[in-house]
Amino acid sequence: MITKKYSDYKRNRFAVAPMIDWTDRHCRTFHRQFTRHALLYTEMVVADAAIHGNRERILGFAEAEHPVALQLGGSDPAKLADAARIGEVMGYQEINLNVGCPSDRVQSGTFGACLMQTPDVVAACVDAMKQAVVIPVTVKCRIGVDDQDTELALDDLAGRVFEAGADALWVHARKAWLKGLSPKENRDIPPLDYDRVYRLKQQNPNQFIGINGGIQTVDEAVEHLNHVDGVMLGRAAYQHPMLLLDVDVRIHGSERASLSIDAIIDHMCDYADAHIGRGGRLSHITRHMVGLFHGAAGARRWRQILSTDANRPDADSAVIRRAYEAIEIDAGAEAA
Repeated sequence: MITKKYSDYKRNRFAVAPMIDWTDRHCRTFHRQFTRHALLYTEMVVADAAIHGNRERILGFAEAEHPVALQLGGSDPAKLADAARIGEVMGYQEINLNVGCPSDRVQSGTFGACLMQTPDVVAACVDAMKQAVVIPVTVKCRIGVDDQDTELALDDLAGRVFEAGADALWVHARKAWLKGLSPKENRDIPPLDYDRVYRLKQQNPNQFIGINGGIQTVDEAVEHLNHVDGVMLGRAAYQHPMLLLDVDVRIHGSERASLSIDAIIDHMCDYADAHIGRGGRLSHITRHMVGLFHGAAGARRWRQILSTDANRPDADSAVIRRAYEAIEIDAGAEAA
């Protein structure tokens, strides 16, 4: 068994969290316009789907999305090893195992957050994937589930996955309540406990520990990096993508990925027309863009146009440009 230290997995890493129904290839293409360096994740892909499904549809991505990681769901070490191998061949730079999703779907399949209760299974899965690929294998978990003691449960899981060779552990700093709370409620109701993740890092100084959960701004991300090795934003990055413009400068010490919103709009228009030319729909792309101008003059009109006109069968990039004109007009009126 080969155990890698966190020096092999880049420190001060910023990531956009894997989110079911949200972080598809179109979302990742959009987010990549704001940051060159942030690690982007796929939605969770069940191992069986990766092995037996339409790989281009389920796992396909563009070279321009890099760096991008594949998150897998499952609890069968052999299947996860096969799925990880497929992900590596397709060009993903990391394989992540979901040990945090509390949805009914994963509970019925006994994976996701359920695996917090069986750390030996998680370790076996990590070991199998490590034997199958050479790219990093990581785990994303909660601090515990249901009535677990979070001190004991998280320490046990972390110790086992690192012993199995995991390159990093990303921790959503909340419990998951598998009994009594919906997946949506599990994102808000269990209290955040960032200090618990900080303590885990103190106990594992030579391992990569990243933090996730309730982080709203790049300022908050920078503060967390005083305590842990990486920060992951989910809904905040999705709902307010403009905040990603500061990531490369503030966290990675490099230039901004884009110098203008005009350039981002132009790129997404070209991307949308190419997608439509292949038989896709404009709404596949614009549904990820509605939060772009959150809080700006004209934002409501931007959302209205994208939410209605983009769903028309003949919609193309002209819809995006028309919505953008509403922002510019309203901003000009406010300035006057």
